[in-house]
Amino acid sequence: MSTVPQNRVSQPARQATPQAALMLALATIGFAVNFWAWALLSPLATRFAAALDLTSFEQSLLVAVPVVVGSLGRIPIGALTDRFGGRVMFPLVSLATIVPVLYLGLSGHQSFPALLTGGFFLGIGGTAFAIGVPFVNAWFPPERRGLAVGVFGMGMGGTAISALTTVKLVDAQNLQTPFLLTAAVLAVYAAVAWLLLRDAPQRATPATSLAARLHTTLRLRITWEASALYAVAFGGYVAFSVYLPAYLKNAYGLTQADAANRMAGFVLLAVLMRPIGGWLSDRFAPSRVLAAALSVVAFGAVIQSLTPALAPVGTAAFLGMAAALGTGSGATFALVAKQAPANQVGSVTGVVGAAGGLGGFVPPLIMGTIYGSYHSYGLGLALLAVVALAALLLDLLSIGRRETVIP
Repeated sequence: MSTVPQNRVSQPARQATPQAALMLALATIGFAVNFWAWALLSPLATRFAAALDLTSFEQSLLVAVPVVVGSLGRIPIGALTDRFGGRVMFPLVSLATIVPVLYLGLSGHQSFPALLTGGFFLGIGGTAFAIGVPFVNAWFPPERRGLAVGVFGMGMGGTAISALTTVKLVDAQNLQTPFLLTAAVLAVYAAVAWLLLRDAPQRATPATSLAARLHTTLRLRITWEASALYAVAFGGYVAFSVYLPAYLKNAYGLTQADAANRMAGFVLLAVLMRPIGGWLSDRFAPSRVLAAALSVVAFGAVIQSLTPALAPVGTAAFLGMAAALGTGSGATFALVAKQAPANQVGSVTGVVGAAGGLGGFVPPLIMGTIYGSYHSYGLGLALLAVVALAALLLDLLSIGRRETVIP
């Protein structure tokens, strides 16, 4: 049912490869810039916690609120991208994200309620993911979509930019500096995107209403399977990217700067592995790539639940999980690109992306609650291992069997 529209959309991309590459680059940059803004609160969470005397749960809530808003917001944004295209949606979301960034930098950091309010609207930046996947997907033929969407996924490295620069800019200048800089970059990108971005010729445009498209999307089997897998793969990445600094500080006594740098290393490795996950999925069945990735996540979580010495065992466990989570994220959207109907890729992406973000919202709250009660993160990591094994079973028993039957 979806083969004809996909081939119809991909044909122009075969005739305009340089333009497709440019569109992929611009979309990836837009994703990175918006994710940079989306992650601004995480590196400063411990500083805000100390200044405002926040509890462990309040600190976790502070970094989780932008995640859940950015996740749920992907559902309507993905559907709107199917209708209006990335050329309209990328500049629009980038401009909208500037407002909470400026608010937090100028006045919204002076109380916990103000931070939560700013964090809520900061979640807009996290919806950019649901714009880029259908936008990029339409520019490339089916046999290259796994790699293309994986390359676009490297834009999640915007969280690494935030981790590496936010604390340093605050220490060197003042609290407003990283927020003002990010707002300026968002404004420049919005202007460039409006001038240069173009939607793929003959991209599949839905004729039905937003509500009807969402209803149809929720009835697709691929929507729910990919959502469950992405909740573990990308959710795990998001959870670690926002909570790892607090984890390393509390569990191993690292300084804020050292913890942020190590988190950036985790993020960078996950980002680099995402296109590899897509590339492998173009050559092998996505279910096989996912099976390997989820196995590594489960094993690494079991090891880390014992809180081993950070060097070398703990570092190896975290880097192994980072590589696996990045690979699994790339493989999941290779699966979406191959199996979702062409005119519903945005809608499916929105739902799956929301599931991934929500997968990253819950763990920081659980980890904060567990640490507050037991002063140990072991139970939380053991739960991650159980969830990864459950996702592995879903992959093997459902998607893997279907790929074996359908060549």
